[in-house]
Amino acid sequence: MSIDKLDLQSPDLVNENFEKLASLFPNCVTESSDGKAIDFDLLKQELSHAVIEGNRERYRLEWPGKREAIVTANLPTTKTLRPIREDSVDFDDTENLYIEGDNLEVLKILQESYFGKIKMIYIDPPYNTGKDFVYRDNFTGDKEEELFESGQIDEYNRRLVANPETSGRYHSDWLSMMYPRLKLARNLLTEDGVIFISIDDNEAHNLRKICDEVFGEGNLLGVIANINNPKGRSDDAFIATAHEYVAVYSLDISKASVYGFEPEDKVIKRYNKTDCSGLKYREIDLRKTGDADKRSDRPDMFYYFYTDPNSLEIIEVSKEKRANDLLEIMPVKDDGTDGRWRWGFITAKENVGELIVKYMPNREIWGVFEKDYLDGRPPLKSTSSWTHKDVNSERGSEQMVDLGFDKETFSRPKPLGTLRRTIEVGTIPKEKSIVLDFFSGSAGIAQAVFELVGDAKRDLSFILVQLPEQTDEKSEAYKVGYENICEIGKERIRRAANKIKEEKRAKAKKEGMFTDFEDTQDYGFRVYRLADSNMQDVYYRPQDYKQETLDMFADNIKPDRTPDDLLVQVMLDWGLPLSYKIEQVMINGKQVFKVAQDSLFACFDKGIDEAFAKEIAKEKPLRVVFRDNGFASDTAKTNVQQLLKQLSPETEMKVI
Repeated sequence: MSIDKLDLQSPDLVNENFEKLASLFPNCVTESSDGKAIDFDLLKQELSHAVIEGNRERYRLEWPGKREAIVTANLPTTKTLRPIREDSVDFDDTENLYIEGDNLEVLKILQESYFGKIKMIYIDPPYNTGKDFVYRDNFTGDKEEELFESGQIDEYNRRLVANPETSGRYHSDWLSMMYPRLKLARNLLTEDGVIFISIDDNEAHNLRKICDEVFGEGNLLGVIANINNPKGRSDDAFIATAHEYVAVYSLDISKASVYGFEPEDKVIKRYNKTDCSGLKYREIDLRKTGDADKRSDRPDMFYYFYTDPNSLEIIEVSKEKRANDLLEIMPVKDDGTDGRWRWGFITAKENVGELIVKYMPNREIWGVFEKDYLDGRPPLKSTSSWTHKDVNSERGSEQMVDLGFDKETFSRPKPLGTLRRTIEVGTIPKEKSIVLDFFSGSAGIAQAVFELVGDAKRDLSFILVQLPEQTDEKSEAYKVGYENICEIGKERIRRAANKIKEEKRAKAKKEGMFTDFEDTQDYGFRVYRLADSNMQDVYYRPQDYKQETLDMFADNIKPDRTPDDLLVQVMLDWGLPLSYKIEQVMINGKQVFKVAQDSLFACFDKGIDEAFAKEIAKEKPLRVVFRDNGFASDTAKTNVQQLLKQLSPETEMKVI
């Protein structure tokens, strides 16, 4: 009896798309020299009400290399992630992830475990200024010589290549780099998810076009002008640039959820009244002012309040003028003509308790005011222009210095104000959410997340991805020991966590709560590093090996791989989030990894037998995985499978 094997590679998106099309349009399935294929001419006809007579001109973005970019996004990968416990903090319990490696490969690897699970993505990709670098993407081969020959790496094993303005493929190379990454990132967003992308004028126009294609033009939420240099760049030839952009797209605009900003101190000071319950509020005139404030503009919003002249209690709200001894109040414009209220008639009748009557001596009339409470106040909706001081570019370097870094350690890190504001708009308070940044640079997003969680404004975890780009040997970063950008990012996360912990302790001590202070915030992060598969090549391509060669692979797992390594690849293949809690226990003398309690049991020890299977069955895990050659014998392998079916029928068993 055969046992299912995990395939240990990312989803084949081409095959998945083929199957979906075949199920919708079976008449469009045909055969070619390479096997089954889609008749695209016939498919075009199926999707059109008119007769299709060949190619027509149409509005769309094209560039040399676009087809290759689409293929690149769809190609599966057998690469995996290896855990680096020594660089991690609180590895077994934290939900935060830091991944070292090329973000295109990492995005492919995350497709199953994080499909539809990321609430917000923020990226600050290369702006293509002519002085920065872009990635070379061509994953048709995995061997180093193939990578070199295809131009993916140079003689110094570098994945990043310069892209000067003089290049004949200046814009095309940037587009080919961004397109597959955005295409894969889209798959990870939740139904109400959003993506924020920082960019400047060099590629803002092209970014809009590829995002319109990948996310859909109708899913654009807005483009923010981020005023990060109010004085303007003095080296600009004609107009001093004072801003960059943040493009914001949703997966589905009909389901998108965004928030906004909490009121600033100058706004909070306006709430200078306190009710009998101790709640703060301010008084807002119920009379409409500004545009469309005349009675004729909204006749239905003109009505009368009748108030006891002694107690000033509102007795009646009426559309009709009454003849009585009560105080009559109606909306009157400054010129003495009839105005209108801000509330509709029904709203006013149902919320009389939230209104107060006051005499306005400057206008010599009585007015009705709304009690606007600070508690429960809706957030300030983000505008399309951020002029806040905390988004100024200079703040980014200052904040690195505050953590003890030299100012020159990292060039132009994004200021925390910009990062925090994107998260405040893109996530919702009290909703547990994941924030992804796959161009993470100095890891500023991690610090922004820590701060927002520490301020009790959000319930967040993060996933950061960064290529371990080498630092220049002449740079300040290299001189103090940071050989690549990832080392800077990881150290920033550690220092930011310590800074926030110290600030919270100091605040608790100042408020006299130090003895009862308990900080349960997650300050940890798991470090993973992109690597070739844990499996020997024969695992994926057995047809390429002869029988006498197969004897060399008695074990299909590479000899330098640990149980920790195998567990990660199994979790990814089974679609389990890498943030799940991991426990290590001993059962019948064998090491067992328990992932998220009973979600997965994994044992990669040798000598698996019936007695061990009985002990595992008592726990009734949802999934269990062993090494294919880890059983005591072929008979034991069959018996273990049968025992699990009998004693724990809900358990799914697989091998690698």
